[in-house]
Amino acid sequence: MSEAGNAIIIGGGIGGPVAAMALRRAGIEATVYEAYAGPADGVGGALSIAPNGRTALAAIDAEAAVAAVGHPMRAMVIQSWTGKRLAEFGTPPGLPGMLLVWRADLYRALYDEAARRGVHIEHGKRLAGLSDAGDRVVARFADGTEATGDILVGADGIRSTVRRLIDPAAPEPRHAGLLGFGARIDGDGLPGTAEKMHMVFGKRAFLGYQIGGPQTGWFANLPHPAPMSAAEARAIPAARWLDRLTEVFRDDRGPALQLIRRTDPAELVVTGGLEDIPTVPTWHRGRVVLIGDAAHATSPSSGQGASLAIESAVQLARCLRDLDVPEAFAAYEAMRRARVERIIRMAARTNSDKAAGPVARVLRDLLMPVAMRLLADPAKWAWQYDHPIDFAAPVPAADRPRVDR
Repeated sequence: MSEAGNAIIIGGGIGGPVAAMALRRAGIEATVYEAYAGPADGVGGALSIAPNGRTALAAIDAEAAVAAVGHPMRAMVIQSWTGKRLAEFGTPPGLPGMLLVWRADLYRALYDEAARRGVHIEHGKRLAGLSDAGDRVVARFADGTEATGDILVGADGIRSTVRRLIDPAAPEPRHAGLLGFGARIDGDGLPGTAEKMHMVFGKRAFLGYQIGGPQTGWFANLPHPAPMSAAEARAIPAARWLDRLTEVFRDDRGPALQLIRRTDPAELVVTGGLEDIPTVPTWHRGRVVLIGDAAHATSPSSGQGASLAIESAVQLARCLRDLDVPEAFAAYEAMRRARVERIIRMAARTNSDKAAGPVARVLRDLLMPVAMRLLADPAKWAWQYDHPIDFAAPVPAADRPRVDR
């Protein structure tokens, strides 16, 4: 049994509430401190919960809350801008199916489930500093208040304050060469996609869409070599971005223009530049540890960001339940690092294809049909999706879990 009895969790997005629920199940009380003044309702676009994310949620009996707000995504269909179908990837047999969920709905489902289980979430608590006394850690907030715990978990995203505090030399996010947009729309009258997400490597931009029911929506990745923050992108009127997207998709054969024309500018989600961090050298120091994008930020192209954050939250709780803090943090990192960094690398390669210039696009379009045929075997993806977590299984220090290679 760990000597950690209570935890401070910095960040109330996705990983924070899941970590609090998992830690409580492990016998460790946890309070979540969120910088924003209130819940982030209505914020964010669509994302997927992969089978491994659902498996991790099921390990702490939280999967039903997310399934209730998700929409089945039975497969991903890969197409070229000419309309040619290149491949279709489904969930390997025996695993829960993928879910399409809007981030705002996922956030609210996890927030409400955590609150139902007694997790306390404090808002308006922006972390300003921390001190580690060796047997406890103190978080200092910008409003002048403090919180003391046995451990502190940084679940505060890709621009993590906690990461910078434990390692001032930590790497900054890397621009992926793409901007992100999306919207939920009325799909009445459009041909349905039979619960399949269509991914189109367009002539000048990338498009994803799923049509059918209340989850009908689309997202686009627009090549943009220069970094652009979300604030900078949102300072440009949404109508101008929709005009730009109409222009770049005008030659593509598919529903892109129909989807864009049905989008109310007020409903356009503008996320700014896609980013990742290939590797974070320091995941923990003393009694402070990182999870989710604070430790392993993958770009949205992986389809795994939320699922990996959920996995890490659950596995950290198991380690802290069974081991003293230093060994628990080391076991957690050994369990997670190789797996998440492999997925980050794969997403970076996908970003390169999405952001291809005129010459690279010609080579991409020539080679992609062959590459897709090679990758269509479900066994090649099983390592990502088939990632069981037995929450009750002990985590002995002498026999740490195997790392994915």
